[in-house]
Amino acid sequence: MRVEYDRDTCIGIFQCVDEWDAFQKNLDDGKADLEGAAEADDDVFVREIPEDAEFDAKFAARVCPVEAIRIIDDDGEQLVP
Repeated sequence: MRVEYDRDTCIGIFQCVDEWDAFQKNLDDGKADLEGAAEADDDVFVREIPEDAEFDAKFAARVCPVEAIRIIDDDGEQLVP
C-alpha cells in the first residue's frame, strides 16, 4: 500500500499532520511535507505505507479537505478518498 500526496493541491490546513506522523508542517511553504517520499511527478510525492501505519495514513487522507492525499492498494486501486 502506498500514499500519493499532491503537494501543489495542499492548502496548509495541516489536519494530516495531526493524524499521521509522516506528515510534517512546513511553515515556510505553508504546506505539509511527506517524510520519506520521493517526487514521482510535478509536486506529487509517493511512499510506501508501513503496515503499522495504514490506519493513520488512511485517516490522514480522509481528513484532507482538498483530497491532496490518496491511498493506493497493491493492485493499484485507490482506497481513499
